[in-house]
Amino acid sequence: MKNNTRVSNAIIRRLPRYRRYLGDLRSRGVKKISSNELSELIGYTASQIRQDLNTFGGFGQQGYGYSVDHLYAEINKILGLDREYKTVVVGVGHLGQAITNHILNYKFGFSIVGLFDVNPTIVGLAINGVKVQNSSELEDYVRNNNIDIGIICCGKDNAQEVADTLVRGGVEGIWNFAPIDLDIPERIAIENVHLSESLHTLSFLISSKEKENR
Repeated sequence: MKNNTRVSNAIIRRLPRYRRYLGDLRSRGVKKISSNELSELIGYTASQIRQDLNTFGGFGQQGYGYSVDHLYAEINKILGLDREYKTVVVGVGHLGQAITNHILNYKFGFSIVGLFDVNPTIVGLAINGVKVQNSSELEDYVRNNNIDIGIICCGKDNAQEVADTLVRGGVEGIWNFAPIDLDIPERIAIENVHLSESLHTLSFLISSKEKENR
């Protein structure tokens, strides 16, 4: 595999889509596939697919195409899914519970080992077998249990404080669902999921199509 330290963000965001389609192909028993066939499935051009995969070494053979199993495994490695990530969720309201249930059902590379909230009616409850702890215990728990990822599902007023606590505890990455841009050290990886911005984008697309159809 080639050095991927300077891979563009656009390529990185296409890789999970490749993985999803390859996973579906594997479940159907497909053993090999060409870039043209992948293009028809995914919607990217065959040239784009080859270019993306060549960034990491190619993985295809002239006249054969790609081994679905091998390419799926290699993309898992590129995405860092060949290891287990210990994860905590902070903010166990409706969104936090939905995220927790999704990850626990996903069962690939991510394990939720801790849930945290400040609401006394939630603290002490168990969600899918994981007990909700008081957020005052978060930093020590993260540090003592070598937590890799902190998932922030609380409101924006508390999100920065939660992020600071996670950083002090030693997380490697933060998955942020709070509607705020967080100030964190560059050594910490962060992925922001602003649901309202995604909904606003959808609103724009609907409006644009309405104008086109007039």
